[in-house]
Parts: sequence; C-alpha cells; structure tokens
Amino acid sequence: MKVEQSITEKTEFRLAQIRKWNPEVNAIVSMRRENEILDDAYNKEKLAAEERGSLHGEIIAIKDLANAKGFRTTQGSPIFANEIASHDDLIVARMRAAGAIVIGKTNTPELGLGSNTFNPVFGVTKNPYNLSKSAGGSSGGAAVALACDMVKYADGSDMMGSLRNPAAWNNVYGMRPTWGLVPSEPSDDLYLHKLSTTGPMAKNPRDLATLLGVMAGKDERQPNGVPFFEVDVSLKDRSLQNKRIVSFMRWDLPFEEGIRDLTEKSLKKFEELGASVEVIDLPMSMEKVWEAWITLRSWSISNSLFKEFNDPEKRKLMKKPLIWEITRGLSLKSDEIVQASKTRSEWFKKMACVLGQYDAAVLPSTQVQPFSIKKEYPEFISNYPMDTYHRWMQVVVPASLIGLPAINLPAGFCKNKLPFGIQLIGKQFSDNNLLNIAESWHRITGFSEKYPPFL
Repeated sequence: MKVEQSITEKTEFRLAQIRKWNPEVNAIVSMRRENEILDDAYNKEKLAAEERGSLHGEIIAIKDLANAKGFRTTQGSPIFANEIASHDDLIVARMRAAGAIVIGKTNTPELGLGSNTFNPVFGVTKNPYNLSKSAGGSSGGAAVALACDMVKYADGSDMMGSLRNPAAWNNVYGMRPTWGLVPSEPSDDLYLHKLSTTGPMAKNPRDLATLLGVMAGKDERQPNGVPFFEVDVSLKDRSLQNKRIVSFMRWDLPFEEGIRDLTEKSLKKFEELGASVEVIDLPMSMEKVWEAWITLRSWSISNSLFKEFNDPEKRKLMKKPLIWEITRGLSLKSDEIVQASKTRSEWFKKMACVLGQYDAAVLPSTQVQPFSIKKEYPEFISNYPMDTYHRWMQVVVPASLIGLPAINLPAGFCKNKLPFGIQLIGKQFSDNNLLNIAESWHRITGFSEKYPPFL
C-alpha cells in the first residue's frame, strides 16, 4: 500500500528539484529562504482536516506580474525592479486561503510583453528540454517550474497566448478560461475589456481543474465576472465517441516546417479516441481578426502604461517593442477603436455559430518551434516575413480576441525533440467540457508525465 507523503516531505522534494534545476533554467525568482518555507510546511501539518483547502501545503510561485504580499513585483522591468507588494492580488489571496504556501515568483518577459521569457532584471528563462532554446512566455517561468517538478500548480496570465505558448514548449497544460471566469484585479477602470485573463497551469488536467476552481468566482467589487459557473474538479475518463472536433487548419497562416504534420497527427489521435473530426472554412479572414486584435491590444497597453511612458527617465528603460506598442496605441483614432470593437463583436457571433455545432476546435498553440534564447523573436516563418514583434503568435488570437476558453494539450515532440502542443478551443463557458476532453486525451497520451525534461 502506498504511504501518503507528509507536507514536509513533499515540500522537501520540491525544494530539492528547485536546487537541482533552477540554477540551470532560471524559472523561479525572488525566492524565500528554505528554512522559512519548511517552517510553513510544518505548521500546515498541524492544521485540522476541516481547515485544509484544496491546495493545502502545496508550494507555489506567483507569476511576477501579480502582487504577493512581501515579495517584489518587478514585472521584469527596471522601472518596477524595487517594488515590494503591500498586499496580495485577489487570485493570490484565494490560493493562500486554499492552503498554498507562496515561496517566490516565476520569471516573465519585461512587462509581460512577448512570448519569450527574458528581462533585464532577472535574465533569461531557459527551456529544460534544450537550454539553448526559449521557454516561451509570458508565463515562461511558470511553465518551466512545472516541467521540472519544482511546483505542482502554477498561475499564469494570457493576453496573447501566454498560458498556451509556454505550456506547449514545456510539455505541460495551460488554460485560458472563459473571460470573466477568473476575475481580474480591481483597478481604476472596471468596465473596459482588458483582453487578458489569469488562468491555471499544471502537468495534468485534474490539477488544472483544481487550481481553476480556486481561482474562479465572482468578485463583488467588479461589475464583470461570472456568478453562476462551478468548475468540475472531479474529471472522469469519458469516452470521446460522440465528440465533434473541428480543425481550423485551413486558415491562411504560415507555420514552421513540421507544425502542420504534428497537428494532423493530433487530429488523427482524436479520431482514434472515437471523436469525429471535420475541417471547415473559417467565417472571417485571419487578417481581419488580426487587425482588430492589434488595434485593441495597442490601445489597451498604451492606456495602462501611459503614465510611465510620459516620464522621460522611465521611457529610457522601456524596450523597443513596448515603445512601438504604446506609440501606436496613442496614435489611434476613436473610430479605429470602435471599428475594431465592431469586428470583435462580429467575430464572437460568427464563432458562436461555428462552435455551437462542435465540442472543440483545434489549432497549434504556436506557429514555430522553440527558437534560440539569443533571438528576441522570429523575423521569418518559412521565408514569410513577420511585420511586427508578435505576428509569429497570430495563431492564438482567435480565442484571445473574444475571450473564449482554450487549453494547451501536450501533443508530442518535433524532430529536434522539443515539445509541441495544440490548442483546444471551445465556445463561451464550455470550460468543463474542454477539461474533460483534456482528461481523456491525457489518459491516453500522457506526454507530460511520460517524457519529462532532463539535463
């Protein structure tokens, strides 16, 4: 009979993994002393059963874009390098209330911009499957910490694939929930759509569901949010016999060699599991979706960082893509923003019609394989030039623009032995359905557990 490990024993295992891996991959930053962490673990042991939450005694490192009281919230930027959080953000408070022990932060790109985790404060986070390759981003530190078994659960945030891209490149699960399911942090503006959302990451769908259950729930201080949704944390290995999967691979997007083949293999695997798979033409051009996205994204970013941008000294500390993004956002006219919002509204209605007929849609989570850590971003995909610093992540935009739920499923390895993942995209509030499909996928494939990284 298997003997259950104590909280202290589990904590000691995680800390050993951190000592082994973190000096190589640089995933966890601003970490507490080990003796303090072990003291917390010992105190958790003494709590009565009725006082134990669903994350009881689990250590967790918070993405360095969110506030955790007493820790630095650098956002990977010299502008905020010395900012000490005076409070927990809502999701951090919820994780602590569920019994988690916060041990530090996970590394992120500068101000969360770009799907490549490096910054001038903490340096680069490396892919544990190949230390010369990018870990993705912006939740790169979180994904690497999971892949290396430093933590069991990780939080991330996703504006433009940041819960999906790094999960794909590190062979773990990352979920962008339906927008509003996990509340954002209350700010000075509670009404305008911020495009991004916080969500869970884990090595299997059950843990993904557990963390989502902790993070989700209406915040009465905010007008948006979903008061009626309950996360299904008791996932079952359900048959995919009657599931209908739709492929979006007819969209005119450039992919690096091998990405299409791996996606087709994944679609065949769904058929082997009993699902029906259909390829359809999309109801709107990707370019139209893209133009709406970059307009609303630039506008949102320029508004959130306007104060820092107007400070000449702080502007000197900003990287070029950020300055480009803010400058572009400030140059937009009101009719351009309104038109982008109309396009987004049109896209939501069209996708609601399409996804109302299927259980999930499939796209790759990235358009390229993990690239060199010496490169900021790809300038070409298969000889197709990228006209912006983020065009190479266009494949994640269809879900992000309209706040649909999407999960990265680990889906095998490229010829260079680097991980690959696919997005499972569902209609609004189909989060539980996606989690159950992911559970069935995981029990058959088990990529994240069968093929851990090694140095």
